[in-house]
Amino acid sequence: MSKKFLFKGAATAVVTPFTDSGEVNYKELTRILEFQINEGIDAIVLCGTTGEAPTLSDTEHQRMISHAAEVINKRVPLICGTGSNDTAHAVMMSKSAVANGADGLLLVTPYYNRANSKGLIKSFSSIADSADIPMIIYNVPSRTTVDIPIEVYRALSSHPNIVGIKEAGGSIGKFARLVYEMGDKYYVYTGNDDNLISTLAVGGMGVISVTSNIIPGYLHEICDNWFKKEYDTAYRMHIKLCELNSLLFSDINPIPVKAAMRMLGYNCGAPRLPLVEMSDEGQRLLKNELKRLNII
Repeated sequence: MSKKFLFKGAATAVVTPFTDSGEVNYKELTRILEFQINEGIDAIVLCGTTGEAPTLSDTEHQRMISHAAEVINKRVPLICGTGSNDTAHAVMMSKSAVANGADGLLLVTPYYNRANSKGLIKSFSSIADSADIPMIIYNVPSRTTVDIPIEVYRALSSHPNIVGIKEAGGSIGKFARLVYEMGDKYYVYTGNDDNLISTLAVGGMGVISVTSNIIPGYLHEICDNWFKKEYDTAYRMHIKLCELNSLLFSDINPIPVKAAMRMLGYNCGAPRLPLVEMSDEGQRLLKNELKRLNII
């Protein structure tokens, strides 16, 4: 494939840490980024769903990207969420992300407006025309209520800046079809941790992960073992995470993973409203599973 490569393996959709007063905690963000890189993660995704991007102001969004780019210093690719239900706003944020040091962009499907296929094609093309940087289209119908049709991916496949797809719709059949039909035009990733092995088995390039906030090295190793054709090892590692993956999505993401990060000693703060803390019972179950896996 001639398109620019961003990463292969596991990328972490990092949480956004907040102080007790609700501001972005840049000191803790630095600590989280260093942990990820030291553990061998393959890429960082900032200001995505897990990073509570809808609650970040433009100023916070831009400063976070600049801060992360300085901390990471090209040690791993920095991919930044800049999608929006307002295409003009997405264009502005995309240009800003490039200026602030992003290596790639993650473009969520326009939400609430519910664009049809023609609108999706025009919107994604407008953003991709605005900034000369690799971009990954992010399909997450549980959040946006729009499931990107195959025909849209097909129409956008010739754009040189649209290099990847993050499929978080949960359908392995659709994922396999994307890889089969357009695997020579896109790098295809899953956004569902529980689908990782299925994703790799049908030819996917890896995962943009929530679970790797907690165990980045482990997720990297699963992918690395698979790509080295050590399939049984990768499978057995993945199966051990079934309950953890389930618990991390037992409430709205990133509520559980922020609770888990605090259990690991990271001062992530509470999610911003309208999200609230995980229930006491949920936290109890999550803590027990982290202990069972010797993570804490």
